[in-house]
Amino acid sequence: MRLAILGAGDVGRSVADLAGEYGHEVVALADSERAAIDPDGIDVQDVLERKAGGEAIGTDDPARAFETEYDVLIEATPTTLGDAEPGFTHVKRALEADRHVVLANKGPVAERYDELRTLEDDSAGSIRFEATVGGAIPVLSTIEDCTPQAVTAVRGVLNGTANFILTRMAAEGLDYEHVLAEAQDLGVAEADPTFDVDGTDAALKFVILANVLSEGGFSLSDATVEGIQSIPGSALELAAEDGRTIRLIGEASREGVRVGPRLVPENGALAVTGTRNIVQLETKHAGSLHNSGRGAGGPETATAVLSDVGRLPEL
Repeated sequence: MRLAILGAGDVGRSVADLAGEYGHEVVALADSERAAIDPDGIDVQDVLERKAGGEAIGTDDPARAFETEYDVLIEATPTTLGDAEPGFTHVKRALEADRHVVLANKGPVAERYDELRTLEDDSAGSIRFEATVGGAIPVLSTIEDCTPQAVTAVRGVLNGTANFILTRMAAEGLDYEHVLAEAQDLGVAEADPTFDVDGTDAALKFVILANVLSEGGFSLSDATVEGIQSIPGSALELAAEDGRTIRLIGEASREGVRVGPRLVPENGALAVTGTRNIVQLETKHAGSLHNSGRGAGGPETATAVLSDVGRLPEL
């Protein structure tokens, strides 16, 4: 497949770097300012070295990526809320040109799912978005294999930053602000960690899951969301005395989406530590299924993107 990649952050760069291993060719890689485009395939390593050195990624306008011959648009621009722009328009433009789309950007799938499906229905192209939920963990493909109708609910931990903070608070008896600063120093938390610690990032993922289970109808505004900022260290100490701990747990079903701190058994499946994520699927016929692993990171998320590309039919 010929890939046009929009977004040259960790995920977009990793997709470009790994594409050849999966048998695909990168014909365009664009950031917000410039693009490298070649219908015969760009020199990925040269482009990535220029990007790493602070140079322009290429000499083309990013909009020209849509004009080259590509099979799959990889939408890896930053997630935005509300109208989910510019990601939504990127997807729309590709589908209207009868191209496939694979998203790492959560915004369009969480905020405008029904519109995406309508565009897909009118297109020869398809959309896939495994990478929007749980990084490398095959959550959506597992639901697809079970069939969404057979999955009654999904719950779990889907934000590594919040999980790292809660794990460190419990293990070391430290307060939230201290551990947040540590997480930022280690690069586990962003300079502005709001999306992670207030539950928004996890909520977007569970909204996507609710949309998959229900064939649409949900956006972030439908979710009940509470973050971890106000959890005192003493709450974790009290939980430990009772053999429990606190995790930021999300739940998605056909009835709605909830994300917030929950008490879970200290040695239970949902008490993953550090930056690990876990998803628990409740199914009608196969009982409870668990998937756990790295829920973020450039190469990890890129594997989900490229696995989705491999599932697409030839156009």
